Amino acid sequence: MRTLDDVALLVGRLCFAALFLPSGIGKLGNLAGFAGFLGSKGLPAPQVLAGLSAAVEIIGPLMLILGLFPRITAVVLAGFTVVATLVSHQFWAMPDAAAQSAQQIQFLKNVAIVGGLMLYFAAGPGPFALGKKERV
Repeated sequence: MRTLDDVALLVGRLCFAALFLPSGIGKLGNLAGFAGFLGSKGLPAPQVLAGLSAAVEIIGPLMLILGLFPRITAVVLAGFTVVATLVSHQFWAMPDAAAQSAQQIQFLKNVAIVGGLMLYFAAGPGPFALGKKERV
C-alpha cells in the first residue's frame, strides 16, 4: 500500500505542475498584457506583480516536479492562489447570474487547489523526489 501512496504523491505533484506551469509560461510570453490586466484591477506596480506571478508559476511547478522544498513550495503556491482568486474571481460582484455562477465555480476550484497544496504541505513529496525523502 505504501508504494501506491508514493505513486499518488508523485502523480499529484505532476498534476499541480500541469496546472501552474502553462499559465506561468503564458504570462511570461505576454507580461505586458498581464500587467495591463493587473493594472485594470487597480493593483499597484502591475509590471512587478506580473513578473513575480510568472516567476511563481514557473519556479513553483518545477519545484513540485522535482519534489524540492515541499513546504515552501506549498505555502508560496497556496498564497499565490489565494491572491489570484481574490483578484480574478470576485463572483459576488458579477452583475448577471451566469457570470456569477461561472466565477463562483472558478473561485471554489481555487479553494480546492489551496486545500490540495495544504495536503502536499503535510504529506511531503514522497520518495520519488530529489528533496527530503521521509514524511513530516
